[in-house]
Formats: sequence, structure tokens, C-alpha cells
Amino acid sequence: MTAWTDHLLMAPIVVPMLAGAIMILIGDRRRNLIGLIGLASTVTLVLLAGLLLTMADEPVVRIYRLGNWPTLFGIVLVLDGLTALMLALAAVLGFAAFVFSLGRWQRAGAFFHPLFQFQLMGLNGAFLTGDLFNLFVFFEVMLAASYGMALHGSGVARVRAGLHYITVNLVASLLFLIGVSVVYGITGTLNMADLAFRMRDIVAEDRGLLETGLAIMGIAFLIKAAMWPLGFWLPPTYAAATTPAAAILSILSKVGIYAVLRVWLLLFGGETGPSVGFGSHWLVVGGLLTIAFGSIAVLATQNLPRLAGASVLISSGTLLAAIGAGQVAVTGGALFYMASSVLAIGAFFLLIELVERGREVGADVLAVTRAAFGSGEDEEELEEQEIVGVVIPGTLAILGFAFMACALLLAGLPPLSGFLAKFAILSAVMGPTGTGLRLTAWGLMAALILSGFATVIAMVRSGIDVFWTNPARRPPRIGVVEILPIAFLLLICIGLTVGAEPTMDYMQAAAQQLHAPTAYLRGVFAGRPDAAP
Repeated sequence: MTAWTDHLLMAPIVVPMLAGAIMILIGDRRRNLIGLIGLASTVTLVLLAGLLLTMADEPVVRIYRLGNWPTLFGIVLVLDGLTALMLALAAVLGFAAFVFSLGRWQRAGAFFHPLFQFQLMGLNGAFLTGDLFNLFVFFEVMLAASYGMALHGSGVARVRAGLHYITVNLVASLLFLIGVSVVYGITGTLNMADLAFRMRDIVAEDRGLLETGLAIMGIAFLIKAAMWPLGFWLPPTYAAATTPAAAILSILSKVGIYAVLRVWLLLFGGETGPSVGFGSHWLVVGGLLTIAFGSIAVLATQNLPRLAGASVLISSGTLLAAIGAGQVAVTGGALFYMASSVLAIGAFFLLIELVERGREVGADVLAVTRAAFGSGEDEEELEEQEIVGVVIPGTLAILGFAFMACALLLAGLPPLSGFLAKFAILSAVMGPTGTGLRLTAWGLMAALILSGFATVIAMVRSGIDVFWTNPARRPPRIGVVEILPIAFLLLICIGLTVGAEPTMDYMQAAAQQLHAPTAYLRGVFAGRPDAAP
């Protein structure tokens, strides 16, 4: 029998969907009302995410069957430790980016608020769904909204980068659809739990084709995760996007990471017959190459938005290499790292706009808030309509401390959570004694140390340029709704640092669920013996 709390699993999808639909019906002119609806939606999602986190801390995996259809025929939503973590990250980052946008960015283009809500709907649906077809559906909802977010505002370069982003992701969606079709043609099911059961009994002559279909689908995931050489689209797209759009888009790469974690560990885990560990070496090698490429990109750019985009690449590479190691403790450390990096990168994207405000155009490359990525006619008109924010006493000191915190988090230096997360990964990966795992351990350790060193150099160089060599001619005018979201994200990172022990316990429990998915499988088929494989 379904408990009333299980109905809450639908809420992270329904709340932004209804909010976005109401905003479209109201129209784009009543912006104050639309802003209140959006704020209510994002606050509700944060509260729901906190409640679902407490529910996921139990050993029982929560299942919600839409329409109470049998598992194999209906839409199934699943809540476990990983799902709750991703919902919380999306909700917190979405809330911060939305509040920041209220300063003025929602006026840079049409229908910003509905697009933002549909973006959150697609993200939450992708994290909750229990079958591959609906994962594809929510991927498309998420991507359709992200296309509008990437193109939001004006500028030739923004449109150019956005069109490249759309093209790449349409190709990824086609690969996803081809892979799903092959998997369904062989197994007759797209339910991920059912697939995990059937992987053991696939005949030898079909196994190679099934693995090919899953590999094609995996390429689509890795494109979204921005693994090298598939992630060339990410830095220019995120650098060209408006500030709140870039902040919420930064979590999209982690949707690809989530899909790899969920599907790879479920279908190629310890009890899937000859397919155990399929593709793990490619994940490790691809992850290390992505870290290397991201480190080079960090050193090569003096443009702060591109620096943030390159940091996303380093984050994705670290997670892919850690996942490929295939160890529970390493995966737990990787989940901790993902939480820290998502929040830190989101805060950094928001901070960039503030530290660039008021500086000379061309002081380093181009300021984000000016016509940095094209003609900028709409944004210049916006500048003329209102003066943004007020001069806060000690503004530069506040921005400097925030910049330093972001640098420590992204580089993985003590004492903040970025260091603790990397230490958790390295201490776990250095444990195995096998030759292959030992090579992976040393390679990952070298990559993390060198990428951290590269990030330190890039952040120190940029900080000197922004706050010392070419500072703003006068203290920038900053709104409270702009500085508070950054402080909110950084305070959560500090909270992860102070509460590292319970946080790590949660991450390890979530990793254990992923590597030993018995609770997941039993939960999906509980009470449905007629639908069991």
C-alpha cells in the first residue's frame, strides 16, 4: 500500500510544471506576479528536497507508480540516496540562480521564468524516473528549456554558441534514442530494474549487440557529461550565457554523470554475468583526459566565464574517473565532491558578474554585464532603464572573500569541502592493491593534484587582475538579491565542511545502494509478484 509520503515523489516534477504553465498563461508583462510565483516554486522545491533527503536516509527505497500501474507497464519514480542528493543540488542551485535573476536578468529576454521552471522540471524528472524511455523524455524537456536559457538575451556570440549547443545535444539525443531502441529490441523492456535482472540471462549471440546499444546510449550520456573529446561545446556555451542561465546550466553536465552512475552500476554491476565492469577502463581514461583538457583550458584562458566553464570540465573528469574505479568508497567520495563542486561552480558563475561589473570593457577580456558577447543592445537598454543595486560598504572586500572561497573550493585546497572531497576520493582509491587499480589510483592522484595546481594558478592570476591590476574605477553597485545567493551557496559549502562526517556517511550509504542495488530492485518490484521478471 502506498504511503501518503510516497506521493511527494511527484511534487518536484509537478510544482515547476504548474508554475511554468501558470506563468505562460499570465504572460510576460506582469513580471512582479511571475517573480512571486517563481520564488514560491523554488522555495517549495528546496523544502521538498530537504524532506526527500530525510526520507532517503532510510534503508528502504521509495517507489511511486503513476496510476498504480504494474511496474513493467507504468511510469515508475524511484527515490534513493543518489536521487535525493541530485534533487537537493538542483533545488538549491535553482533557488540561488532564480533569486539572483530577480535583480534584473529576467528582463534580458522573453519568457525567462517559464523556461527556468521547465528546466527544473526536466532536471527533477530525469533524477526520479526509473525507466530509460522516461529518462529520454525528461532529458528532452530539460534540453528544450536549456536551449531557450542558452539563447536568452542578446548578442551574436551568444546565439552562435547557443546554436552549437543545440546541434551537439540534438546529435546526443539521436544517439540516446538509437541506443534505447536497440536495448528494447533485444530485452523487451526499458525499466532499469527489469533490465538489471535480464542482463544475467542475455544469450551470448545477443550480448554483443546489447552492449553496443548501451555503449551508444552511453556516448549520449558522456556528451552531456562533457567528457573529452565530446565536451568542446561546454566552455563557450556557458561563457556566453547570461549569468543566472549559466549558473543553472552548470548542473546539466551532472545529469550525464548521474545517468552514467545509475545505468552503469545497475546494468554492469557485480551480478550481471559476462558484462560486469563493461566500459570501466574507458570511463577512467576518458575522465583523466577530461581533467587534463580542463586543466589546460583553465591555464589558457584569462576570461572568467570560460575559466568557470573549464572548471566544470575538471569536475566532470574527476567524477568519471572516480566512477570508473568501481569501488564503493571511491564513489562515496565522488558524490561528496559532486555536491561541493556543483555549489562552488554555481556560486562562481554568479560571482563573476559582480566582480566584472563596473570594470573597463577589455580590462581582461570582456565584462559579462556589458555587451560582452555581441551587440548587447537589449542589455545596454536595460542598463539605461535602472541603476543596479546599491554601493554596499566594503563591497570589494566581500567580493574578494567570496572569490577566495570559490578558489579554495574549486582547487580543492584546505580547509573547505573541496579538499575533504578530494581527500576522500584519494584515500579510498589508494586502498586496492591490484595492478590495474593501482595504476588508476596513481593516475587519478596525479590528475587531481595537477588540476588543483592549475586552478590555483588561474584563480590567483585572475584575482590579481580583477582586484589589483585592473580594478573597477568605483565600487560596483550590487543588489541584496545578487549577493545573498552567492553567500547562500558558499555557506552550504562551509556547512558541508563542518558537517563532513554525517555528510560522508550519507554519501557512503548512497554509494553502497548504487553498488549493491538489492534494495532498489526489491523496491521497484515490491508488492507486484505478477510483474516480477
